[in-house]
Amino acid sequence: MSLVLSLSDLLNRVSPHIEKSQAARQKKYDVIVLGVGSMGSSSCYYLAKQGLSVLGIEQFSIPHEGGSHAGQSRIIRKAYFEHPNYVPLLEAAYKNWKDLETETGIQLYFKTGLLYFGKPESPLIKGLKLAAEKYKVPIQPVSVQEMKNRFSSFQIPSEYERMMEPDAGFVTPERAILAYTERALQLGASIHVQEKTLAWKKSGNTFIITTDKNTYQCEKLVITAGAWAGKMVTEVANKLQVTRQIIGWMKPKINSQFQLEKFPCWTLADPEKPGIYYGFPILPSSTFGGITGLKLGHHTPGISTDPDQTDRNPVKEDEANLIAMLSRFIPEGYASTAGMKSCLYTYTPDENFVIDFVPGTDNGAVMAAGFSGHGFKFASIVGEIMADLVIKKTTDQPIAFLNADRLGKKG
Repeated sequence: MSLVLSLSDLLNRVSPHIEKSQAARQKKYDVIVLGVGSMGSSSCYYLAKQGLSVLGIEQFSIPHEGGSHAGQSRIIRKAYFEHPNYVPLLEAAYKNWKDLETETGIQLYFKTGLLYFGKPESPLIKGLKLAAEKYKVPIQPVSVQEMKNRFSSFQIPSEYERMMEPDAGFVTPERAILAYTERALQLGASIHVQEKTLAWKKSGNTFIITTDKNTYQCEKLVITAGAWAGKMVTEVANKLQVTRQIIGWMKPKINSQFQLEKFPCWTLADPEKPGIYYGFPILPSSTFGGITGLKLGHHTPGISTDPDQTDRNPVKEDEANLIAMLSRFIPEGYASTAGMKSCLYTYTPDENFVIDFVPGTDNGAVMAAGFSGHGFKFASIVGEIMADLVIKKTTDQPIAFLNADRLGKKG
């Protein structure tokens, strides 16, 4: 049985090993991973698992709130309205999350079920039905009576469709990143934190990486730099738009009905607003870190920003948007605001990921970027794909639709 280990306990368990790893600074490795967040920590693990000497370089701490992975929870689901081609990757991701839980003894996936609300013609409802039908993902309509009996906190207009994906839920990002980091270290990887990559170049068959603390060499390079990917891979820089996104935690009128085990994850397409709203049950900060409250967000492009110069402060309009949504659809969900935070999305033009070799490196460097605000759930399979591309220069996973060529040439 996997344990619900607290974030602070896990951090205390992993931090001394990161410090020890950082103290022993060799100069040459088989593979260097730039960015040890969601995809980077998983990549370090899968590469080390194959017996390679691995160095992960992270400019912040592990985990941190400067990029895209902070905030307690990320929805995981299979009825993927964004594109049905993601479903086979999700099947593999679910398996890999389970394997990591078994290997570490730490619960990372929480099955809450996921409610979908929207008008029949909305991209959310049309897309999830398409993916579910094509790949036989179990989803089921929720009747008006069932809404009253089980999900009475929601006030959904009669013209909206109401669907449930029973096997969906959430993964805990900070705890997952620490679990991957811990296993990578145990398998012999080195992890350096608070070390900023300044430049990298290919010289013959060797990559030379310069940081603010040292210079390293490696035979293969993995770039999983999140919002900083465009600064690392100039060939795709103009195709990656970084935006500031706002997440809120609210104190509901009656806490008990929104607790984990009682309240599901949910998504909702409001025809009066772009994108979708989404949310989670209340998670205790003593276990999951962060703020205790009813977490929700608005998945739509925010304000474009430079990740090194982002204004992190939420404004009144951000808060008002979320409060208005709750007032309309979950009226018991708002009594006061517990807290607001910002994170970063990195969008591609089609909002699909980029997983490919870095142009001009003779397949010596690989990148995973542009996760467009819906990537974390895939971290468990992206790391495996990165290891495949490094070692075999190919992968059995169906990633052809995520190639870099579709973005067009620079300029």
